[in-house]
Amino acid sequence: MSNIDEQINFWEKSAKKELNTAKDLFELKRYDACLFFCHLALEKLLKSLVAEKTKKTPLYVHDLERLAVLCKLEMDEETTQNLRTITRFNIAGRYGDIKYNLYKVANKKYTEKYLKITKKIFLWLKKQKLQLNRK
Repeated sequence: MSNIDEQINFWEKSAKKELNTAKDLFELKRYDACLFFCHLALEKLLKSLVAEKTKKTPLYVHDLERLAVLCKLEMDEETTQNLRTITRFNIAGRYGDIKYNLYKVANKKYTEKYLKITKKIFLWLKKQKLQLNRK
């Protein structure tokens, strides 16, 4: 993708799709996969913000905190810690033994907690995006 506006649009639409997938996976009781898609939704929304703020293609990274720093977002410690935790779902959703460890902790209660946190951060990021567009 060469046009930065197309990239921003792609990342934002894709983020919404991934969040909906996370919700669907929760309903299907696929908790480990739900957590992986929670990460993916936030990663893509952050990448849309990075592209919008920098007018450049976002880095190929999965670290949510790093992406938030690239956006120059002011975050409280709770949000920062939640981004660190949710970032781990990306790695845990992909690789053998680590994936099994996520599978063991990803019960309904744990997953529901992080799905709610993901939705909260997602809405906060959308507000940040709106404020950026007003400037």
